[in-house]
Amino acid sequence: MSEDFLFSNEEVQEVEQQISGSWKVLIVDDEPEVHAVTKLALSDFEFQNRKLEFISAYSGEEAKRLIQLHEDAAIVLLDVVMETDDAGLQVAEFIRTEANNQHVRIILRTGQPGQAPERQVIINYDINDYKSKTELTAQKLFTVVMASLRSYRDILSIEQSRQGLEKIITASRDIFSVHSLESFIQGVIQQLSSLLGSVEQAVYATTLVASTPTQSNTVNDELIVFAGRGDFEQCEGKPLKDVLSDEQYQACSQALNEQGIIYKENYLFAHCRSKCNNSAMLFMSGVPKDLSPTQRHLIEIFTQNVQIAFENVQLQREIESTQQELVWRLSEALEQRSNETGNHVRRVSHICFELAKGYGLSEHDAELVRDASPLHDVGKVGIPDNILNKPGKLDDKEWEVMKSHSMRGFKILANSQRPLVEAGAIIAKEHHEWWDGSGYPEGKKGEDIHVFGRIVALADVYDALRHRRCYKEPWDKDDVVAEIKRLSGIQFDPKLVEIFESKLQKLEDIVSSLPD
Repeated sequence: MSEDFLFSNEEVQEVEQQISGSWKVLIVDDEPEVHAVTKLALSDFEFQNRKLEFISAYSGEEAKRLIQLHEDAAIVLLDVVMETDDAGLQVAEFIRTEANNQHVRIILRTGQPGQAPERQVIINYDINDYKSKTELTAQKLFTVVMASLRSYRDILSIEQSRQGLEKIITASRDIFSVHSLESFIQGVIQQLSSLLGSVEQAVYATTLVASTPTQSNTVNDELIVFAGRGDFEQCEGKPLKDVLSDEQYQACSQALNEQGIIYKENYLFAHCRSKCNNSAMLFMSGVPKDLSPTQRHLIEIFTQNVQIAFENVQLQREIESTQQELVWRLSEALEQRSNETGNHVRRVSHICFELAKGYGLSEHDAELVRDASPLHDVGKVGIPDNILNKPGKLDDKEWEVMKSHSMRGFKILANSQRPLVEAGAIIAKEHHEWWDGSGYPEGKKGEDIHVFGRIVALADVYDALRHRRCYKEPWDKDDVVAEIKRLSGIQFDPKLVEIFESKLQKLEDIVSSLPD
């Protein structure tokens, strides 16, 4: 080893640096002197305002253990010959294969180059540099560490960018659902974090309803935190002005009034514009002081894309709400034909959702049966009034006419390409099938009956028994529960009856909240 690297033969006391925000360097060598002089040579090293934190391993086996404990290590200074002639090479192989750490930069240092020829090692092992200890002066050590840290920094930046892009791609498959939008926004925030470097905190805030052009120019348009990072993670749903400092709020007001991006010393506010009139604001702190023109341009593009995505979801929600309201109003009109109030279909809808969730259906399917259940009696549109509103018992002929409403409803709704209408067709046809096969129109039994039909069947009977009808008075809760339990395994799916009992109080709350 040259004197420029060793400096002297005096023993240097080993001092481990524990610095917050430091770069971890793992020194792997069986000679304590190498550890000492390496730390001495790099004692004043600093990169991006972060110093080095040294971790020492004196054997290959110890190095393997430490690399797993310190997955965020930036550099491994690795000796080749330790307890065995190829111990260092085995460590390099372990890092890349078994530990699957592709980020850490491996610098191979050897005092015996002949035992591990550079060309052969570079070809056969995934290392990033190869140095002979005799040529590694203090200046060259500084240079190779600096180059390795830059490489490590860039790899982390690319990885963070990849993770953010993965979130965006995943979210784009279902971009119009609220959950996916949250993932999309979090992904965009992460992408911006990758673009700008170290970002400590971030907030995306938006008005939740469309505004007039005049309103959107004022900060009083109540921006609400939609997604947050750092200290703002628990602030979702709060007014933006309540989570900002006075200085930050002034910058936010300026960005909103100017409808642009305001850059401060270590944070920015970006107003998100689009063809619609919703206002939105992106806040990020801990950003670098000097942003390049490219970075600023990308920030501008990101802010507009996020707002457009949000407004697309708002439009989708509006379509779904309109669709649901039309279904309810149609169902209410049919209920009024039979002299019943319209809240029956609303109660049944919410009851179905609770039963579906308890049964283990996905959120999507639970929402689908909730939204389609009001169509269960759509076939009654073809039933004459004198039968539909007869106060007494129907005779056999009248009963056959009444039973036909299930197939009438199915025919009205069948062959649709819309999931809501398709589910409504299933429910209309099968909500009068019985678990034991004695129902109508097809006499299906057990699990041959679609789960949507089984759920609506129980919800419909429960609500009907709890309320007045033209042919009966309302039953009290205990009598209804006893009747449904009696019909478990006969009319109703036994599993659904158990769920019904477990959720009874919640179902009673629904009944109470939507009275006739």
